[in-house]
Amino acid sequence: MPYTDSNTGWKGQSTSEEAAIHAATKAPFLRDAIIRVMKAVARPMTADEVAKAMRLSVLSIRPRISELAKAGKLIDAGERGRNASGRSAVRWKIAEAQR
Repeated sequence: MPYTDSNTGWKGQSTSEEAAIHAATKAPFLRDAIIRVMKAVARPMTADEVAKAMRLSVLSIRPRISELAKAGKLIDAGERGRNASGRSAVRWKIAEAQR
């Protein structure tokens, strides 16, 4: 899969590629903003809760949460919340190294 930066990519369709390129320009800023919001709130949050706090679509936040978790910057807090569909969702917390 081609990558536009170290974290975003696409599956081969031109619309997917366009979305990946767009995400790559915003992704670093969103990842930093997520960490700032979570530090300010100072409690574990689901991706949906982060999106709500940031007044952004969960569709732009969930992938960034996954990227932060993969990078070791967020970890599973061992708590669960509910997402917009009512399903169980991980509450994330900032990894000690990021505090």
